[in-house]
Amino acid sequence: MSLRRADTLGGRAAIAGIGATEFSKDSGRSELKLAVEAVRAALDDAGLGPDDVDGMVTFTMDTSPEITVAQAAGIGELSFFSRVHYGGGAACATVQQAALAVASGIAEVVVCYRAFNERSGRRFGAGVQRREPSAEGAALGWNLPAGLLTPASWVAMAAQRYLYAYGRTPEVFGQVAVAGRRYAARNPAAYFHGRPITLADHAASRWIVEPLRLLDCCQETDGGQALVVTSLERARDLPRAPAVITAAAQGAGRAQEQMTSFYRDGLTGLPESAVVARQLWRTSGLRPADIDVGILYDHFTPFVLMQLEEFGFCAPGEAADFTAEGGLPLNTHGGQLGEAYLHGVNGIAEAVRQVRGSSVNQVAGAARVLVTAGTGVPTSGLVLTADG
Repeated sequence: MSLRRADTLGGRAAIAGIGATEFSKDSGRSELKLAVEAVRAALDDAGLGPDDVDGMVTFTMDTSPEITVAQAAGIGELSFFSRVHYGGGAACATVQQAALAVASGIAEVVVCYRAFNERSGRRFGAGVQRREPSAEGAALGWNLPAGLLTPASWVAMAAQRYLYAYGRTPEVFGQVAVAGRRYAARNPAAYFHGRPITLADHAASRWIVEPLRLLDCCQETDGGQALVVTSLERARDLPRAPAVITAAAQGAGRAQEQMTSFYRDGLTGLPESAVVARQLWRTSGLRPADIDVGILYDHFTPFVLMQLEEFGFCAPGEAADFTAEGGLPLNTHGGQLGEAYLHGVNGIAEAVRQVRGSSVNQVAGAARVLVTAGTGVPTSGLVLTADG
């Protein structure tokens, strides 16, 4: 059973620096090189050096171990290092683990990073090809013989049920795609900079797995992104305005599997997101109406709609209308649909920019930002706020 009370982590740590490589389809360099570039950029942004770092957190999927990145970046001794499982679901949890280390005194400055050649190297969108036997792989084994081989096919099952349950058509997913690409078009760092789309473009894009079209699916990216987490007190003495980690949470739902939780009582929602939502609202003391910007994990458009509903921004089945009416600025960097697919860490960086007031698509007065991580898997989330 998930927690029924607010936790005590909120407000004890902050993100003090962000840094990234360029986002491309062929980086021309190793994933280790990308990680080191992003880490150094984040430290420069924070006004810190490699010798200040004593902790590192990344994803289990990462090919560049913490100690190897530390060595290559000139970082010395580490008192804390950790990895978080479940692909994109780990994004916000890396920051949570960094904040836990800082708040408990285990480390003083922790760098979270994610770097991969996800387009020119291993492409996650290719799905399951060769896999070592494992307990979690057994769940996939029930679905692979039926042709459910890729992330798009797994999400399509839930998306189809969602449309049926609420009497909608696939065109409703276009609102998410159009909004993301509109912001990306104004973001020089985005792969789709200068290339907005219309609802007609979305409807004309080819089917991938019905009811998902090409423009419902995130892109594949080469690149790296890093974040620097330290105590709020120390962050206040650094050059950049701190993004306070007001709440951080992880969540897995009942009967949770990786992308194939098809045996739950219903397929029209994301119970793992509900677990995260409850804890974020409890700890932060905020409610959906208090949020100025939403950075919602957009690997596939239907799951953005379901997240809006699970977090309480609107009732079940109403997220498409909520999005069409501009109920909340969403993914102002362009998201993974428009900026880059960096397993959501680039979305955390955009949340920091919004809190700082430095986003290229700045929302006036943005002081409270919700960030979510990958859904369909055990997931995580953050509420970042301006200091004071």
